[in-house]
Amino acid sequence: MTEKHRYGLFIDGTWEDGSGEQSLDVLNPATEQVIATVPQATRRDAQRAVAAARKAFDDGPWPRMSPKERGAILLRMAELMEAASNELTDLNIAEAGTTQALAQTLQVGIPLGAFRDTVERVLPTFAFSEPLPPAFAGDQIGQGVILKEPIGVASLISAYNFPLFLNLFKIAPALAAGCTTVLKPAPTTPLEALILGRFAEEAGLPAGVLNIITGDLEAGQELSTSPLVDMVSFTGSDAVGRQVYGQAADSLKKVVLELGGKSANIVLEDADLSRAVPSAVAGVVTHAGQGCALLTRTLVHESRYEETVSAMARALADIKVGDPRDPAVTMGPLISEAQRAKVESLIAAGVSEGAELVCGGGRPAGLERGYFMEPTLFAGVDNAMRIAQEEFFGPVGVVIPFKDDADAVRIANDSEFGLGGGVWSASPARAFEVAKRLRTGSVSVNGGSLAMNFGAPFGGYKHSGLGREWGVHGLEEFLLSKAVTWGVSTG
Repeated sequence: MTEKHRYGLFIDGTWEDGSGEQSLDVLNPATEQVIATVPQATRRDAQRAVAAARKAFDDGPWPRMSPKERGAILLRMAELMEAASNELTDLNIAEAGTTQALAQTLQVGIPLGAFRDTVERVLPTFAFSEPLPPAFAGDQIGQGVILKEPIGVASLISAYNFPLFLNLFKIAPALAAGCTTVLKPAPTTPLEALILGRFAEEAGLPAGVLNIITGDLEAGQELSTSPLVDMVSFTGSDAVGRQVYGQAADSLKKVVLELGGKSANIVLEDADLSRAVPSAVAGVVTHAGQGCALLTRTLVHESRYEETVSAMARALADIKVGDPRDPAVTMGPLISEAQRAKVESLIAAGVSEGAELVCGGGRPAGLERGYFMEPTLFAGVDNAMRIAQEEFFGPVGVVIPFKDDADAVRIANDSEFGLGGGVWSASPARAFEVAKRLRTGSVSVNGGSLAMNFGAPFGGYKHSGLGREWGVHGLEEFLLSKAVTWGVSTG
């Protein structure tokens, strides 16, 4: 994207400028150049979007269509997005600062595949009605059915790090279930949400079923407090997630929260370091560390500790940081100056706490523009330190030694978070036993997460969130169960 573009809000099937006077410039985080301007949605805009979704649910055809009818429209939307995959990839690189390889796969290719999986596999086979077993009372018999019905209007609030990924993993199950929606992306990455309105229009999605607005706290508060909203699905930090949870409480909305993480990658003494070290390095540098499920705490058996730290430091030194448009670049920038400042503050805290700064810690030489950071590694870390407990959301990893399997489990579970995890061992059975003891929503054994399984539930324990996303589990979050029963006539 070399020229500045202007976008509008997508409300009730039409494009609008918004009711407020303020607009928001979207910056390319690698160049700090303005690539687009979007309206800054106001509370009034959010209210109109919610009202449109409410009307579409109460009076429109979408929730009353059969799954097959909804699926046909969503399949057309999938086809349109797939045809525009190169455009979406370029947009992601410009807006989110993603490297080319990551943009083509995790940022665009995988969410497009997941959207199609929801439409072609999950939706046609899902049991929207199930027979109840007969009930007997004396000489009478009762029968019935369980109906799975859309919950209603869903507010979908996504984060900046994987914009298209998060947006599609929310709208796919919500729309497949028959809900109507208001999607609000992060202020720093609104373009990969707004562009979805184009595909919805072209696919023939009824007006009001998918509304897309921008905005910050004011719009977000409306989406989580409005009595016209039945459910909020939020992805972001645990601090904001708690606010959303509290705001939704007054009207007893259902809330799904996908929040932060400080996930542990456990390297047992018999692990193959040629495989475990690249995984540990990926936890530091993938999308500049801006991933809630990245494995950012590397826990290593004390007998392999120095070897692992040295291998990770060598690998991090080979990471090429720079403009993500360059195919040779393996790590791009952070999303904003504010995020870089937060990461730098935590790095300073690690140094002051006495951790050993093995490599990195500063800004790369020769990159005066863009929000870049060096890949950074701390050793000599105690799990009680801030750098072992707080989420960086930046390219910083910590390495912590452990004595035995029980000690590794204790350290891994000593966290407010519980989103991801990994275990490396020459014995898959031993690794599996360790994995079972981790209090976290997902665990990769010997790199098992490298092949993303859309059918696996994704979500966290503890401060990492509530509810599950992806596949059947994600669809079920947008449904309510209704029991309809009747007696068998004796006449």
